[in-house]
Amino acid sequence: MKLSLKTLREHVTSPEYSPTTLRGLAAKLELSDNESRALLKKYLQQLVDSSVIVKDSKGRYISPGEKTVVGTVEFARRNMGAFITIEDGEDIFIPSEDTGFSIHGDTVFVEITGRFREIRKGKIVKVIKRNKEKVVGTFKTRGMMAFVVPDDIRIKNDFYIPPEGFNGAKPDDKVLVRITKYPSPGRNPEGVVERVLGDALSPEVDLLTVIYKQGLPEPGYFPEEVKTQAAKMSRKISSREIKEREDLRSELVFTIDGDDAMDFDDAISLKRNSEGNYMLGIHIADVSYYVREGTQIDSEAYSRGTSVYLLDTVIPMLPFELSNDICSLRPEEDRLTLSLLIEVDQRGRVIASEIRNSVINSRRRLTYSEVNGFLNGEASAETMEKLRPVAESLRLSHELAQKIRDLRKKRGSVMDISSREVKIIFDEEGRVADILPQTRGISEWIIEEFMILANETVAEIFNSRGLPFVYRIHEEPDPESMMQLKNYLEALGMKVKIPRNVHPKALQQILEKTKDHPLHTSIERVLVRGMKRAVYSSRNIGHFGLASEAYTHFTSPIRRYPDLIVHRLLKKLVNNSGRDLIEESKDLEEVLPKIASWASKRERVANEAEWDLLDMKKVEYIANRIGDTFDGVITGVTKFGIFVELTEKMISGLIHISTLDDYYDFIENQNILVGRKSKRIFRIGDQLRVQVIRADKTTMEIDFSIAKEKESRNNKKKTASSNKSRTKEHNGKKRKN
Repeated sequence: MKLSLKTLREHVTSPEYSPTTLRGLAAKLELSDNESRALLKKYLQQLVDSSVIVKDSKGRYISPGEKTVVGTVEFARRNMGAFITIEDGEDIFIPSEDTGFSIHGDTVFVEITGRFREIRKGKIVKVIKRNKEKVVGTFKTRGMMAFVVPDDIRIKNDFYIPPEGFNGAKPDDKVLVRITKYPSPGRNPEGVVERVLGDALSPEVDLLTVIYKQGLPEPGYFPEEVKTQAAKMSRKISSREIKEREDLRSELVFTIDGDDAMDFDDAISLKRNSEGNYMLGIHIADVSYYVREGTQIDSEAYSRGTSVYLLDTVIPMLPFELSNDICSLRPEEDRLTLSLLIEVDQRGRVIASEIRNSVINSRRRLTYSEVNGFLNGEASAETMEKLRPVAESLRLSHELAQKIRDLRKKRGSVMDISSREVKIIFDEEGRVADILPQTRGISEWIIEEFMILANETVAEIFNSRGLPFVYRIHEEPDPESMMQLKNYLEALGMKVKIPRNVHPKALQQILEKTKDHPLHTSIERVLVRGMKRAVYSSRNIGHFGLASEAYTHFTSPIRRYPDLIVHRLLKKLVNNSGRDLIEESKDLEEVLPKIASWASKRERVANEAEWDLLDMKKVEYIANRIGDTFDGVITGVTKFGIFVELTEKMISGLIHISTLDDYYDFIENQNILVGRKSKRIFRIGDQLRVQVIRADKTTMEIDFSIAKEKESRNNKKKTASSNKSRTKEHNGKKRKN
C-alpha cells in the first residue's frame, strides 16, 4: 500500500487494529525498504504528538477507544482529585489516588473505570507529554536542603532544589524554577532556580509572579519580527481604500469606555428614520484589514489569544501601535471599521440589518462616568458642554437600550446579576490602601445591550445560512447543580419548581422573586456557581444564560482573537456573497474547531491570571488587618468548616470547624452544619461578624474566626478610626493606578 498520514491514521484507528510496535506495523503494512520505514516512524510521531494514538511503555502504538482516552489533566485547587478535559467530549473525574505521577497540565492516557455522580471516572495510566517546563514558587530551606513550594496549589508536589541550583536564592524569595526531573516512584520533582523575582511578601513581585505562573509574555514584549512589521504599518488611510468603503464620516459616531481605556474597539451611532424606527450603527475597528492571515502579527495574536488586564497593567494581544493607535477608534481621526447597521422598530425588535466595510470619524470619546452623570442629571457644566453634540443620541440610546433589555428579559435571559468587581486602591509605595466595590451605571448596560444585540445579529447571519463559524456557546447547567440550588432555596423556606431540563427563564424568575430577600446576593452566588462556563465552538448549541439561539463575539477584535476570525468570515460574506466560504467550507470545518478550542483555553488562562493577581492583593490587604473584625456572609459550608466572604471587600476566607464553640455535624443533602449541643445551624447566606486571624500570601489562604461580641464592638470603632486616618492620608497622595 502507498503510505500517507491519512491512510496510516485510518489503519491505526480502525476497529480491526491491534496495538503493535513500529516493527509490527512495518510488517503488517509490508514496508520493507528503509525510506518507507523512516516515513512510517515520522507519521507515527505526528499521530502521537496530536494525541490520535499513544505509545505505551512497551513501544506499542495504541488508539484510544471506548474505555481509554487522551486528555489534559487539571487538578482541583483543593486536594479533591483531578479532571481530564476532553475536546468536544465529556470531562472525566480522577480520584486523588489514581492521578499517578502526573502534574497539573500534563497530557495523559486515561482508562475509564466507572462513573462518579453525573460524569465518567477514570485512572491515569500514563503521562504522554509533560507540558509544564517551569513553575513559580517560594524558596524554602530545611537544614542543608532547599525546596520550592509552587504558587499554583493545583501542583501538589514541592520541588527539590540541589545546592548547585540555588543561583543566589534566599529563604522566602519568590523564584522561577526550571523543572529538571518530574515526579517518579519515591522521588519528588526537582529543578533549578532560573530567576529570583524578589521577596515573596513584596508587592512589586506579584505581577511577575502571576505572569510566570500563567506562562504569559512580559508587558511590552513582542518578538522582533512582530515589532518590525507593526512599525511599518501605515497610519494614513489611502483615498482608494476610502472609495471602496461606505463613508460614514459625516455620521454622529462616538465611543463610550472606561476612564483609563486606550484600546477603543467599538463606537455607536443612533438616529430615527422617517418611519420612527431606530437606526443603530455598531462600528467595530477593522483589525482584519491590518492583521492579515498568516503574518507574524497574526501568528503572535493567535498564540496570545486575548489581551490580559492585570489591574493597571495590560498585556495586549496586538502591539501597541495597533491596539492603542492605528486600530483604536480615537476621536477626530479617520478609522477603518466593519459596521453593523441595524434597523430596530419602536418595540425594540430587529427588522433589518446589513454589514458594511466602512470608514468613520468618532466625534467624541466619552467615559462611562460622564454619561452616567449626564443621564442621572448629575453632570457638571463642563461635562454638559462636552456632551452637548451627542446629548440627543445619548437619550435615544437609553430609550432604545431599555426596550432591547425588556425584550431580552421577556425571553428569559438571566440578567441583573450583582457586580462582583472591586477596585484596588494603592498608596504611593504601591501597597494596597483599600478595596472598594465597583458599581455599574446606566451607560455600562446601554453599551452591553447594544453589543449583545450586535453579537446575536452577526451569529444569526451565519447560523441561518449553515456556514462555518465561531460561536460563543453556553451549555445548560447540570441537573445536580440545579438540585443544589433547589435545596438551598427550600432550606430558606421557599418552594420552587426547577425542571430537569431547566430554561433560563426559570432562573430569571427566581432572581426576580427573591430581589427583595435579605439573602438575594447569596441566592445569586449559588445560581451563578451552578452555571457552566461559556466557551467558543464551531458547533452552535445556543447561549443558555442569554437565552439566545445563536451568539458570537464580534465587537472586540483588538483584544480577542475569535472576534478577529469572525471579522474575516464576515469579510468573505460581504465581499462576494459568501462564495469563498462555501468553497473553503471543508478547510474551515477542520480549522475553526481548533481555533475555538485554543481561544477558550487562552481566555481561561487570562481569567485565572486576573483572578490570581486580584487574590494576591486581597491577601496583602487583609494581612495588614490581623485582629480586625468585618461583616461577612457564608458562601460555602463543608465538613471541615465555613467559607465566608467579607461583605464590602469581597475577600473570602475559612472559619475552620475546630475554631467553633461546639462539635458540628455536616448535613450534606442540606449543605448545613448543625451544632450537637447548641443546635446552632450555619448555612449559605447567613451573616456573621468575623475576625481576621491569619493571612498567608504563599499559600493564598485566609483564616477567620467568629468574632466575640465585645471584640466586635471595639474593632468597629477601631476600624472606623483607622479607615478615616488612611483615607485622609491617601487623599493627599497621588494614586498610582
